[in-house]
Amino acid sequence: MNKLTFILIFTTIFTMNSQEKLPYYEIPEAPNEFTAGTTASRMVDGLGFRFYWATEGLTEKDLAFKPTDESRTTGETIDHILGLSQVILNATLKVVNGGKQPVMTFAEKRKKTLENLQQASKILKESTDVSDYKLIFGETEIPFWNVINGPISDALWHTGQVVSFRRSSGNPFPKGVSVLRGTKKE
Repeated sequence: MNKLTFILIFTTIFTMNSQEKLPYYEIPEAPNEFTAGTTASRMVDGLGFRFYWATEGLTEKDLAFKPTDESRTTGETIDHILGLSQVILNATLKVVNGGKQPVMTFAEKRKKTLENLQQASKILKESTDVSDYKLIFGETEIPFWNVINGPISDALWHTGQVVSFRRSSGNPFPKGVSVLRGTKKE
């Protein structure tokens, strides 16, 4: 085996082993029972699955795209979704909102968003009373109902924008993704 072949094999193996599997490639298996917690968890899982595939394979061109001068770019929209995912997670952790995100690459933002959603979903799934979770802004506490119609719904809305923007920038939504079943055909 020559030196070049060895380097190519080593690089391929290293790359395969170093690629982290992100949450929401597929939607997790549905819980056996319907409760407020499992239902809210499933809403977050649906968001995570859609966000995963909306952002899979985005290029720098896609991230810079915006349909009008007044619009956010796709990258700015993803920043907003990251912030919303943190608000959702903060509600389940019962912590005050307002912290700033560190500077991150697109890949880091995507990973952090998916991990935030996964952690929030897990907490909700195990919950016996979702009314324990509130949006907390300083001294103001807002009930969990507003998590549903606020950051969860807003993040779903903006994830749809990412899909629309990527189509407009010439990079359509990946084929074989079923949002109904929560799966991807290979």
